[in-house]
Formats: sequence, structure tokens, C-alpha cells
Amino acid sequence: MCRHLAYLGTPVPLAELLLDPEHSLLEQSWAPNDMRGGGTVNADGFGAGWFRDDGTTGVYRNGAAMWTDTSFPGLARDLRSSAVVAAVRSATVGMPVGPELCAPLTDGRWLFSHNGKVGGWPDSLAKLAARLDPAELLTAQPTDSAVLWALLRRSLADGAEPGTAMAELVRDVHTAAPDSRLNLLLGDGTRIVATTWTHSLWVRREPDAVTVASEPFGRTAETGGTRWVEIPDRRLVVADTEHTEIVSLGEDSCEFPS
Repeated sequence: MCRHLAYLGTPVPLAELLLDPEHSLLEQSWAPNDMRGGGTVNADGFGAGWFRDDGTTGVYRNGAAMWTDTSFPGLARDLRSSAVVAAVRSATVGMPVGPELCAPLTDGRWLFSHNGKVGGWPDSLAKLAARLDPAELLTAQPTDSAVLWALLRRSLADGAEPGTAMAELVRDVHTAAPDSRLNLLLGDGTRIVATTWTHSLWVRREPDAVTVASEPFGRTAETGGTRWVEIPDRRLVVADTEHTEIVSLGEDSCEFPS
């Protein structure tokens, strides 16, 4: 499995999100708390994507373990952004490794990450992949996450709302490959869309920001910090700086607790 996070709020240096806090994403690369049997470390690369003031995105990727990168810390202290998506990778056995395979995957204003795996890969996705143009398949990286991203991009390009597109993709992949783990994360600079499907996800709301992450980091309520709330399994989360909606990927729905 991987660890990922997304942030929306007042501009902050990337280091304040990814490197400096207690149990930061950097620490989660070598000492994650909740992998649920999906490996023990996240040493197969990492990536960070951010939105600039003009709405365009920047991305930094490395196919090596995050703790070995000596260039990123300086960059992360200089770069400030109001919207960030980042991840550390634990590649599924048999999947290739390289910087181009590290989340966030990008397309225009979208930043995407997948924490999990598709069971029965690649045969299980063959019918769903038939929705894609041949060129989309030929240019996709040879991983389950990349094909999930291609399918999601197709729905978004066809005009589907991000939450609807994400929910439909998770349900379709679950039908095709029931033993999949499908924690997906999407950001466009103004909102965060995420799913829980057999893996962990937490949300932290502050007066001027919202953070969605695989594992809590930074100060907790017990030490005077802001409270993290764990999201139940099989939920869709749609958040901006003012509201967070949690919808069951089954039948019921609920609002984020105040």
C-alpha cells in the first residue's frame, strides 16, 4: 500500500505539511502505522504536487525512498501552496518502479493518487479498459493505478462530476475485482475528493484549511492540536475549505461531525 494526503487552505510551505510534523509523510515512508498487511515501508518512491497562484500545477517525483532525497527538503521549504497532493509509494509485488509511476499522477488541473491495488491485475480490468481509446491505453504506464487514472480522466473529460466519477469507478472496479483496495484521492486546487475502500483515511478541519490523509500527523487533540476524524470504510469524501461531505458508497450518507 501507499500513504497519501491532500491539503487545501492558506498557503504553507510544503515542508510544513510533508516533512516537519510529528509522524509526517516523510516518517510514514519508513514507519507507517496502518498498512493493513500491504507491506511494511513505503520505499518505492514519492511525489508531491502543488497548485500555483495561476491555477497551474507543479510536481516533483523520485523513484527512490523519500528519506534518501537530499534535494527535496530545500525545495519544500521554498515552495508555498494553498493546495497540495502528495504520496509515498509501496509498489504492489510485480509492479514496476520509477519516478514516472509515483503519485500524484497529473492531467491539467487534476492531481490523482491511489492507495491500494486492483485484484487480478491486469485481466480483471480488461473489460473496463475497453472504454478507453487505444491511444490512452498505449500511453498509460503499466500499473493498475495508471489505468484507474485513465478511466477516471475519461469520465471527467466526458463531463461527470468528480464525486460521481470517483464513486462509479470504485463500484465498477469492485464488481470486476472484488478483492481490490481502492482508496483514491483527487484534487483540483479548490476541492478534495477521496474514497475509503478497505483502507484508512482521516480528515482534519481547521478554521481556514482541510487536510485528508491516510494517517494522522502533527499535533493531536490530546496535545492541544486540531482533532483528526477517521472516515468509515466505503465512503466518498468531498471537501473544500468550508465544508466536508461524507457519502456512503452503499446506501446511507452522513455529514462530517462538527
